[in-house]
Amino acid sequence: MGVLKEFKSFAMKGNVLDLAVAVIIGGAFGKIITSFVNDVLMPPIGLLLGNTDFSNLRVVIKEGSEAVMNGEQIVSPAVAEVAIKYGAFVNTVLDFLIVAFSIFLVVKAFNKMKKKEAAAPPPAPPAPSKEEVLLTEIRDILKEKK
Repeated sequence: MGVLKEFKSFAMKGNVLDLAVAVIIGGAFGKIITSFVNDVLMPPIGLLLGNTDFSNLRVVIKEGSEAVMNGEQIVSPAVAEVAIKYGAFVNTVLDFLIVAFSIFLVVKAFNKMKKKEAAAPPPAPPAPSKEEVLLTEIRDILKEKK
């Protein structure tokens, strides 16, 4: 039971919960960015480049073929196309760049806030209490009398 308790202690730590929330939000953010790139950003770019749909851009290495049938008997099986899909790769690279830039902006803003906190002057020491002021005056008077 020691391992089970240790695991429960580990799983209930705040950092693990924060990490889980970050992963879930990051996954959702990734979907938003993918939709932004595929549905908002790439169509106008494709239009500017002559109605090009980037997701369909590819270099075919070997043409595919459908199965040839003779009734129920397969004469030659279907062969899948072999292609380098560089258009999908371009979309994925744009996804990555947008996510990386977004994270850069968040980290930059966070560092700027931390720098402001560090640069802020330390608070002034509190003013002495009435008793301390009175004792200081008494001390000064006693010094003068000597």
